[in-house]
Amino acid sequence: MASSSVGSLALVLHAHQPFVLGHGRWPHGSDWLCEAVVESYLPLLRVLRTSAASGDELRLTMSFSPVLCEQLASPLFQSELHTYLGYRLRACAEAGEHFRHSGQEEFVALTEYWARFYREVMQYLQEVDGDVLGAFRRLADEDRIHLITSAATHAYLPLLGKEESVALQFRLAVLSHERHFGRHPRGVWLPECGYRPRYYWLPPVGPNRQNRRALRRGLEEYLADYGLEFFFVDSHLILGGRPLPPYTDYFPQLDRLREVGRNEWPRRPEASPYSVRRVVSPGGTGSACVFFRELETAWQVWSRERGYPGDPWYLDFYKKHEPGGLRFWRVSDKGELAAKFLYVPEQAASRAREHARHFAGLVAELLRRQGSQREQALVCALYDAELLGHWWHEGPQWLRALPAELARCGVRPTMCDVYLEQQPQPATLTLPEGSWGEGGDHRTWLNNETGWAWERLYDSEFEFWEFFQHCAAEAPESLRRVLTQACRELLLMQASDWPFLVTTGTARDYADQRFSAHFADFKRLLQIAKYVRGRGQLEQDEWMFLAGKEQQDFLFPALEQVLFT
Repeated sequence: MASSSVGSLALVLHAHQPFVLGHGRWPHGSDWLCEAVVESYLPLLRVLRTSAASGDELRLTMSFSPVLCEQLASPLFQSELHTYLGYRLRACAEAGEHFRHSGQEEFVALTEYWARFYREVMQYLQEVDGDVLGAFRRLADEDRIHLITSAATHAYLPLLGKEESVALQFRLAVLSHERHFGRHPRGVWLPECGYRPRYYWLPPVGPNRQNRRALRRGLEEYLADYGLEFFFVDSHLILGGRPLPPYTDYFPQLDRLREVGRNEWPRRPEASPYSVRRVVSPGGTGSACVFFRELETAWQVWSRERGYPGDPWYLDFYKKHEPGGLRFWRVSDKGELAAKFLYVPEQAASRAREHARHFAGLVAELLRRQGSQREQALVCALYDAELLGHWWHEGPQWLRALPAELARCGVRPTMCDVYLEQQPQPATLTLPEGSWGEGGDHRTWLNNETGWAWERLYDSEFEFWEFFQHCAAEAPESLRRVLTQACRELLLMQASDWPFLVTTGTARDYADQRFSAHFADFKRLLQIAKYVRGRGQLEQDEWMFLAGKEQQDFLFPALEQVLFT
């Protein structure tokens, strides 16, 4: 045990899945959500509860996107999850039977490993009464974790066209968090760590862009409006230099974006990412604190090329046995699927413990480098929650081993709200626009392959808010319902997931189809709204269409109240 503290570690996990319930199952759809729950959220929950029971000092901040919360709380999700787990157990049984008949005993042992894994997940799901959100809420009530929110439908906020859209994303985020977790969120994970300051802005695409120039507020001003005290950005926004590309190791298609635009940001050598700052925009009306992602620790957990997930003993993500999709191989040779060796769970668990020791030592060394400021110094480690368990199968085991190693190195785990309360008033600064994506800018979400969608989104935003402002005050109940559902479709169009899936090539056809479907539904609902405003009532086919959309795209039950009060 170290004799004195060298500083603090704020581990921050962001849990998010796009809205997929009722919009397909396999290969793209609700299986994504079920995979995340089974492979990441429930294993993480078990680690946190086990750590709490053993008295380990594992403290972390965790963001749940509102669109994820709405799905996890839905009865439809419970049905989908049990169907998914049943399918996975059948896959284990069928694969085990096949390997026994063919005399491949080493594969039989691995099918039994997976069968145990899924049965344990089912048992743990029963222990929390199927209420995943409730289990995390109880940990927050015990001050074991600190829960924060994100934008309502995970919109890429720097590129939204209307201020009303940005405000609604934040307002719904706060209301959803209060409904699911019983308290007001103090912090927010800006989707894709995308930030923008206050300035005059033109939409980057569209034939009407010159007519839409407007002064946009800095995002920190919205945080102040809604009582959100802190957020996160990537370190290049304060340090400059070359941003860390978090997704490139998992989505090789992003490599083609490397030569688009600039790869270097102006350097600010006087600044440090090891402390918190208060962000203001010149002429702005509010401020918020900002934490900066530390890059050396980010590489270790994010990168399959340079970091832990690429260790040859860990489970390989890409090679699967068909039918059934079970994974039996370890990373071994990163380049050739055919050359991979069989997975050895015990050896992988040993490597996870070793990597926890290495990570704790790295954090301690980074903090020691801060010299006389090290007691107040902070390493802020930001990761997608799905990275631990889904992309990196051994990630939860690494997390379980981390508290003891941090204690040995004299590193204090802390939660972001606790750290802020213990620090003096932070210095203020201004930040440039940017994200944690490829190139540190918007290119992952806005490029030649996604520009058409942004044009449609901008036109839809301007059309909706202009119509809404003219009729909201005197709208009858039928018109309010139609406009509310049109707004839901607009919110779903704004999700950052659709352009991301197109750019990475992960599920391009699905993303195109989903965006186009929400756009078509939005246009029809707005057309119905205009008819209703003129004639005062809905026809039968319009009622049926509206009811169908309300049932399918059910997010945010308080939306009508938010819009019309």
